[in-house]
Amino acid sequence: MLITDDPGLRRILTDARRIAVLGIKPETRSQTPAHYVPLYLAQAGYEIIPVPVYYPEVAEILGQPVFRRLADIPGRIDVVQVFRKPEDIPAHLDDLLAARPVTVWLQSGIRHEAVETALAAASIDVVHDRCMMVEHERLLGES
Repeated sequence: MLITDDPGLRRILTDARRIAVLGIKPETRSQTPAHYVPLYLAQAGYEIIPVPVYYPEVAEILGQPVFRRLADIPGRIDVVQVFRKPEDIPAHLDDLLAARPVTVWLQSGIRHEAVETALAAASIDVVHDRCMMVEHERLLGES
């Protein structure tokens, strides 16, 4: 289901503990949203699981071991936060479905109707075109 309302967003942000970040950037790219947004979320108390698409030499980001596929992450994934261009998302659909997260959160500017429909059909909630950091600050503030 597509989540667009504040109560739904608040529920996701409140219930989530483990966030896998697909497309996260390493510390060498700290000025990019794909690094500083997950850093903010880590500082807010979430467990961040890095899943970079590039940077094969990087073994750790934000002090956490890197995974190359979402499906290889052990345990429950509450949210997969996606930092990928819309046209690159279909290539990750099988991995997203195999990982079975509760929610897939497509960051600001990111939408892909066919992928969103497939995720919803698998009972995975979807948020699109919203920044998780901005929504966290807006809805939860300092909590």
